[in-house]
Amino acid sequence: MRRLGKSIEALVNSYGSYGLVNHSGGDNLPSRESIEDILYGLDELIFPGFRENKGLDHDNLQLITAERVYHIARELVREVEKSIVFSFRKGITSCGYGGCHAAAELIVDDFFDELPKIRGALALDMQAAFRGDPAAKSLEEVIVSYPGFDAITVHRLAHFFWVRGVPLIPRMMSELVHGRTGIDIHPGAEIGESFFIDHGTGVVIGETTVIGKNVKLYQGVTLGALSVKKEEAGKKRHPTIEDDVTIYAGATILGGETVIGRGSTIGGNVWLTASVPPDTTIYTRAGDQTVKLKAG
Repeated sequence: MRRLGKSIEALVNSYGSYGLVNHSGGDNLPSRESIEDILYGLDELIFPGFRENKGLDHDNLQLITAERVYHIARELVREVEKSIVFSFRKGITSCGYGGCHAAAELIVDDFFDELPKIRGALALDMQAAFRGDPAAKSLEEVIVSYPGFDAITVHRLAHFFWVRGVPLIPRMMSELVHGRTGIDIHPGAEIGESFFIDHGTGVVIGETTVIGKNVKLYQGVTLGALSVKKEEAGKKRHPTIEDDVTIYAGATILGGETVIGRGSTIGGNVWLTASVPPDTTIYTRAGDQTVKLKAG
């Protein structure tokens, strides 16, 4: 214990040498704990009655909803403002007329305007999960226990903030749900309605992925990039998956120019770096990939 004084001095000196300090003496970055609390509160708003330890009072639903909205909105404004200030300090964005706080309030107002539409999209995702999994006994089971549905719920929230150019927070949201589900969806990915991830562990969906309607993925699917060179940031690096496609476990599809045509089926453990025409089945047999066009 006698050496602790020297250890403390060396540790503080390392802060100056290596950085990695959350803006000591200035504005902090968004709080991971606060973002986690906000996600939990949004979950209660989106699925009222499913997260409470006690029954929901339906007679006071409007009052309860209003209280939750105002509370979450205050928390969100604070964290979004921190994010915008960070971006402003980096010279990436301008806070515009009224300053960073006003910009944060506008984004949060727009978010709550959009929340009913996000709930509508999630209702379709929930129905897709129920239809797509014979093991699902009810829609309620999907809400309370399916990691794929949990991941897409957070993604649809995070994607709003990504599109609005809010830094840090969308990635924090996606990594929080990644940690508890094993499903890694970049908030920049564009995902159509009625999306279902079955089982889910190990699924990776990259930033510039575009996914159409009625797409179903199984565990271990990677929708990734052919190159991870930093200079390619900003380009489309990840595949496009058109409507009504099913991709089975362990399949890897790479490249920004790769398009999986509408109605196709990609079998387990298939590796693709080239486009596939509509209504095509690709599967692995005896070590070779086989292409089969579906009968028209």
